[in-house]
Amino acid sequence: MINPGDTVFVLFSAALVMLMTLGLALFYGGLVRAKNVLSIIMQCLILACALSLQWILFGYSLSFGPDIGGGIIGGLQWLGLHSVGVKPYPAYSSTIPHQAFMIFQCMFAAITPALIIGAFAERIKFSGFFIFSLLWAIFVYDPLAHWIWGQGGWLHALGTQDFAGGLVVHLSAGAAALVLCVLMGKREGYPKQPFIPHNLPMTYLGLTLLWFGWFGFNAGSALAANGVATSAFVATNTSAAAAGLTWALIEWVINKAPTSLGTATGVVAGLATITPAAGFVSPLSAMVIGVSAGIVCYFMVAVVKQKFGYDDSLDVFGVHGIGGALGTLCVGIFATKAVNAGSANGLLFGGLHLLFAQIVGIVATFAYSVALTIVLYKVVDSFVGMRVTREDEITGLDLTQHREAAYGD
Repeated sequence: MINPGDTVFVLFSAALVMLMTLGLALFYGGLVRAKNVLSIIMQCLILACALSLQWILFGYSLSFGPDIGGGIIGGLQWLGLHSVGVKPYPAYSSTIPHQAFMIFQCMFAAITPALIIGAFAERIKFSGFFIFSLLWAIFVYDPLAHWIWGQGGWLHALGTQDFAGGLVVHLSAGAAALVLCVLMGKREGYPKQPFIPHNLPMTYLGLTLLWFGWFGFNAGSALAANGVATSAFVATNTSAAAAGLTWALIEWVINKAPTSLGTATGVVAGLATITPAAGFVSPLSAMVIGVSAGIVCYFMVAVVKQKFGYDDSLDVFGVHGIGGALGTLCVGIFATKAVNAGSANGLLFGGLHLLFAQIVGIVATFAYSVALTIVLYKVVDSFVGMRVTREDEITGLDLTQHREAAYGD
């Protein structure tokens, strides 16, 4: 039977996740130079449009449709949402309409390739970006969603737990981001010239929308207005707060001044890291996860990136990729049936298999995303090109790719 409360909760959560993609445009947009802000907004906006249609046409069927064998991909039985109606589909939820589940998952499919935008900001050709992102959604996101969340997915069968997308969303996007920023090369002048964010209040507004929307992202993944959703909500806020404070304190000690940009980055790191664990861990465990996210992600951004010199413009790999992997590993340590009876116990509560399953999930997701991203980049680059010319990059993508300017003359 359809539960009206659960249905409203999931639909509202879907709306919150949709808001995150637009909030991401502001978060990223404020971090780039003024001549490139509209390119970031346009990239996020076009993905929200294109992926919504791709999902209805065949993406949902590939991700969540009945497995066609081997736990690798779903079939095309639900092409164009055929047989996906308003009655519940018990394999995913027995209390909400099947289409409510579908549209909730649609918002995850839209925001995942949008996360990657931060890695190649200020230097990608729009045509190459658009084609690559669509192909990546089809050949990377859809199979990974099926492996972990779909009917008969092989990682799901192994016991890998990913409550709201640490693997499917954050690690897959972070791994792709690392590949793309290396293959595409550094921005003109990097790292000799400073790349100063042009509008940090815009970034703060984006952070506000992301933090707010993340409650739908994580709590909504319970697919019901119940205790697990409440636990996920509390864990989400706790980890974000702990990571943001940790990042600020580290900056205060090392650089003698905490910054709004650093604290905002820490909050996002905490949100990304708690995502796979939100519905499986206690508030105190979420606090530990948040502190760990602040420390580890800061080290990746401030030390590792500088040491190796790759130009991950807005730190997608260091925050989302590493955060997603760390959070997935933490599931294998901190998960407890006391929070979610449907979960396995992690290492601290006497379970060992879950930790093994989480490690397999991390390795498989990272390797698959890296391999397919390399292939897709090479294919798209050979046909339409991925990087703008040096002249266009210096002029700015707003004018050269979209023929408009954010701030007039």
